[in-house]
Amino acid sequence: MKDIVNNLVTCVFAFGLLVPECSAQDSINVNLTYEEALNLTLGKSHVIKQSAYLMEQKEQELKASRGIHYPNIGLSANFVQMSDDIHLDLNPVKDAITPLYEGLGNFGVFSGVSNPGGGLLPDAMSTQYMRNQYLQGLDEIETGEWDQIIQQKQFATVNLTASMPLFTGGKIIASKNAAKLGVKDAEFEGVEKTNQLNSELVERYFGLCLTRQAEKVREDVLQAMKEHYEDAEKMKNEGIIANAELLHAKVYYSEAERELKKAVRMSSIANKALLNTMGEDSEYQIHPISDLFYVEEMEPLAYFQQEAEKNNPLLNKIESKKSLAELGVKVENSNYLPSVALMGTYDLWNYDLSPYVPHWMVGIGLKWTIFDGAAREHKRKSARLKVSQVAEFEQKATKDVQTGIEKYYQEMKMSLEQIQELEAAQQFTDEYFRVRQKAFQEGMATSTDVVDANLALVKLKIEKLQATYQFDIALAKLLEICGLSDKFQDYQKSEKAKVETFDK
Repeated sequence: MKDIVNNLVTCVFAFGLLVPECSAQDSINVNLTYEEALNLTLGKSHVIKQSAYLMEQKEQELKASRGIHYPNIGLSANFVQMSDDIHLDLNPVKDAITPLYEGLGNFGVFSGVSNPGGGLLPDAMSTQYMRNQYLQGLDEIETGEWDQIIQQKQFATVNLTASMPLFTGGKIIASKNAAKLGVKDAEFEGVEKTNQLNSELVERYFGLCLTRQAEKVREDVLQAMKEHYEDAEKMKNEGIIANAELLHAKVYYSEAERELKKAVRMSSIANKALLNTMGEDSEYQIHPISDLFYVEEMEPLAYFQQEAEKNNPLLNKIESKKSLAELGVKVENSNYLPSVALMGTYDLWNYDLSPYVPHWMVGIGLKWTIFDGAAREHKRKSARLKVSQVAEFEQKATKDVQTGIEKYYQEMKMSLEQIQELEAAQQFTDEYFRVRQKAFQEGMATSTDVVDANLALVKLKIEKLQATYQFDIALAKLLEICGLSDKFQDYQKSEKAKVETFDK
């Protein structure tokens, strides 16, 4: 029945629902496994949501880069106000041809003009006919408008425009490839953030597990000191021990009370830290179900080094940055080549636009920079230097990763060695405390002997818990730097895993 209630509360916690008061401290006690805590964290963490938004952003940028291959069609509207109308003054032409028409119309002599009825007109009639034609033309010249307005000073247009790049020297392909690298970079960023979050959760979940276990240890110490103090009080009343022995027992009983209160406060701090990692704002009291654990048989160091070379998110990001820098060099090289584009315009509507302007036009444009003050050359050198810079950073990061792997691997080994040594000493310490306690009850040992034996036992238990906790942290960090944080639960659930807990 108790398990059913705990599971129900856990489900309520998972959906973030508010439930009524469940304890005197106005908080809800929740039993939670590490797997459940991980699922809740991945579902609510702001870090994960940020990485998801970044990934979506880069995917949209990739889709946008594909649009460069298609025509760019749009509308343009213009309203223009000029200081004066645009006109064409042809009066000089009029002045030039008027004397010609006057002379020919009055004094010209002509012959060979075709007769409408057939044949040719006589010379006199031909001359008269042609003179009349020239005089009529002179009248039209005199009455004609020789100063024409070809564009009003105020006009408006609405045009449909289209353009499509045909050749850019490789900039279009480079832009699309850069967008693809951006998606990969965002993917590696998400993996890196997720791995870091996993390590943080391990540190805080099992940190809370450690503090809860420490509480139990301190409760056990307090109970032992209480019993010891009560025994000392009885023996003092019977005259078996001196008053100093009783005071000594009382001092350490009070100290055990303080240590328990301190352990409770540490658990409260660890509980809030875990809630913060999980993205939970409610005041839940988490009680970890998963125990601290360690695995004595681990893969060799070379295995983790090889996995890091393939899976480390930082190294993968650097490789992506390297490819991006190389694309930058190609883009700068393309600036030495011309750009060719297809373009067109269609007049949809106009107001007082000159009738001499065509309604549509299409064409191909070319732009080729011949000289720009050597700016292109300096930019190309800058792009090449960036490639070199990324290469140097890659070498440094690779060494740092290998150093980090060795560091955390050795920390795991040291924790295992410490656990093994403490296990060997635990039986002796348990027996030593039992013997001292029995000797004190028989008047053969002092209160100091009992307290020292108890403190030694407590110290060993806490050190063993701490060593196991340090193993878990080192394992999580090792898997993080190898890009294998999702394998943490495989080690936790392995048949070779041994749990470390304190039971009264």
